[in-house]
Amino acid sequence: MKTADLFQETYAALSANKARSGLTILGIVIGISSVIAMISIGTGAQKSIQGSIEGLGTNLLTILPGVVQPGRGIVSSGRGSAETLKPADVDAITRIDGVDSVSAEVSRRFQVVADSGNNTNTTVTGASDVYAAIHNLDLAEGQFLSAENVRSLGRQAVLGATAATDLFGDNDPVGGTVRINGTLFHVIGVLKAKGGVGFSGPDDMVIVPVTSMQKILTGSDSYSTITVKVTDKNEMNDVQSEITTTLSDLHHVSEPDFSVISQQDILGTLTSVIQTFTLFLASIAGISLLVGGIGIMNMMLTTVTERTREIGLRKAIGARASDISRQFLVEAVTLTLVGGAVGVLLGCALALAVNFSGIVTTSISLGSVLLAFSVAAGIGIVFGYYPARRAARMNPIDALRYE
Repeated sequence: MKTADLFQETYAALSANKARSGLTILGIVIGISSVIAMISIGTGAQKSIQGSIEGLGTNLLTILPGVVQPGRGIVSSGRGSAETLKPADVDAITRIDGVDSVSAEVSRRFQVVADSGNNTNTTVTGASDVYAAIHNLDLAEGQFLSAENVRSLGRQAVLGATAATDLFGDNDPVGGTVRINGTLFHVIGVLKAKGGVGFSGPDDMVIVPVTSMQKILTGSDSYSTITVKVTDKNEMNDVQSEITTTLSDLHHVSEPDFSVISQQDILGTLTSVIQTFTLFLASIAGISLLVGGIGIMNMMLTTVTERTREIGLRKAIGARASDISRQFLVEAVTLTLVGGAVGVLLGCALALAVNFSGIVTTSISLGSVLLAFSVAAGIGIVFGYYPARRAARMNPIDALRYE
């Protein structure tokens, strides 16, 4: 059979029952569009998290009290291990070669009340004067904490963009006051909006001098985090190893009662989680592709039954089994390719709609489109093979006698 005749017969067969063909294609459309939309959302979330973390700096090491174990978060390694980071640790880390700057931090959640009467429950972070430079934070107005504020246990506060809006609305926060755990702090600056990082971010945060946080708000001289900026990111592993050795000796422990995590470690963990979740969502969406494939097989089996006499007639006048098989296989593949094309367009439209809505950032990759289209063609071949084979193996005499 000539190729032109093959496609002409395919068009005639599929257009003979437009409603049935359309409903069969719809199953593939839904499956393909769902897969593309899910992968786009997952890829977009991954890039968003990656951008947020890299925005804080790619040459940062974060030291946490306790031991981080995969799947269990931070766990205690002995009595008092939750308060293992002390001022002496900061002095020791500062003297390590390759360390550019060190920021000792204490974070707690408090109810913060503004002089405007508004209040919010948010993260209050005690920080030093180098905190903004280490974490790549910029000021929208006012000024950041100074070394003098830290030395003198100052009552100054810098607000994140979201915290400033929650507490002061449209009014200018600089010059105002906030009360934290009963203590009055004067607002001296507001940070530029930066976006969320992981499960928290600098936007929804109030920053006060670390000494004031320790002596006035928490009553503890320990730190919840020590952030280290490394001079050369190519020396990250060496500095990380040196910090581990230095602090272990200082704490007189054989096994570290703290954890040193790089930005790449955090990024790798979050990326792995997002990829697993994306794969899970895409797998669920892929079930509809399986249903669509079954629908194609059902339609083609019905078509073979309806066209039994036609098959017998074709064979009687010299059509080969391969011609019959190719005819029905091309019909099945055509259905899936048309459905795949429409599904790709619909999936891209859905991803763009989600992106424009602002709910989550999406990213459409050429790989996901090609994968979805390839899967569609594969489904047509796999689910169209059995009906095509059944048609090709019919006995022409029995087929002509079929009523």
